[in-house]
Amino acid sequence: MTGAQQRLTGRIHVALPPAEAFRLFTPRGEQDWVHGWHPEFPAMVDDDTEPGTVFETSAHGQQTVWLVTDCQPGQRISYARVTPGDQAGTVTVAITGAGQHSEVEVTYQLTPLASSADRGLRDFADGYAAYLRSWQDAIAACIDRSVR
Repeated sequence: MTGAQQRLTGRIHVALPPAEAFRLFTPRGEQDWVHGWHPEFPAMVDDDTEPGTVFETSAHGQQTVWLVTDCQPGQRISYARVTPGDQAGTVTVAITGAGQHSEVEVTYQLTPLASSADRGLRDFADGYAAYLRSWQDAIAACIDRSVR
């Protein structure tokens, strides 16, 4: 038996209006600010935000399969994700305007797939606020580089 499902929600601020901030949370757009993020698409797609789009990533020695489940351009994108033998769940990014900036709510809902994954998922939950701060910092640095 594995441990409990974790539902984690937090918010970050992005110094771009929603229509521009949205791109940063798409499969290809994350490459601009996530070190080592290189999505691979088993079927070539023009629009990587189209529901049904499948892509894979490799990080920390693990392959993760992602599926775009919902997209409202400029407002929201949701993914299902499975890291075989580790965890499965969803990630939803919801963006709302705050003047010329955006408030971004990020929700992970994850379930460990093996008892060996329990500890890693608990550690992820314990560090979730710091994890999102690292997103905010990386995005701010990306935006700073683009305006230079």
